[in-house]
Amino acid sequence: MKIATFNTQHCLNYLEQRIDFDLMAKVILDLDADVVGLNEMRGAGEDPEYTAQTEELAARTGMHCFFAPAIEVPNGGPYGNAILSRVPILSVERVPIPDPAVHRFEGHYESRIVLKAVLEGGITVLISHFGLQEDEAENAVSTVLDLASDEKCILMGDFNLPPESPLLLPIRERMQDAASAFDGEKLSWPSDAPKTKIDYIFLSRDARIVSADIPAIVASDHRPHIAEIEL
Repeated sequence: MKIATFNTQHCLNYLEQRIDFDLMAKVILDLDADVVGLNEMRGAGEDPEYTAQTEELAARTGMHCFFAPAIEVPNGGPYGNAILSRVPILSVERVPIPDPAVHRFEGHYESRIVLKAVLEGGITVLISHFGLQEDEAENAVSTVLDLASDEKCILMGDFNLPPESPLLLPIRERMQDAASAFDGEKLSWPSDAPKTKIDYIFLSRDARIVSADIPAIVASDHRPHIAEIEL
């Protein structure tokens, strides 16, 4: 099967700075993935610019979908992660990542969640968008590992951490990084001139990674990350 993770920046066309469902749907269809994890998706709310974005993309791609909000944007509506899947979705759970009790760092803090989906065939998919601060990332890593299974498990999303970050070590000790199949260095952000990789696909050890890539696609501010795997 082919899987992908894609931070859509709320379906914003990065070059034209406008909501562009046709572009985002085209990217997803061109990736030809069976399962797509989406970050920074918006839901319908008070802001007339935002509709039910996950459902909009599902309608354009013909895929099953679920949207899991992490926060409510003030006067704007829900914002969070989503899944699109050609494989039937058997169950879905929205799992909050605990907020740090004390903010150890200066800067922006934001509540985050993990979308946990179980697909037909017993495949567990975990989709998340980690916080910007180190203590947020620590809680996120702990949460996803509590939810991860040791067989038929996919963990993906924008983790806001570079590959060399020691915060990723607990995940690496238990799961394999699809980036091991890259042909050379692949960076994901910003999409027009990438300088770092912060988007990931991790897999349980029973999976075989056939191939992986971060194609040079400029749609949102992140490039999508894809992998072909055997479970």
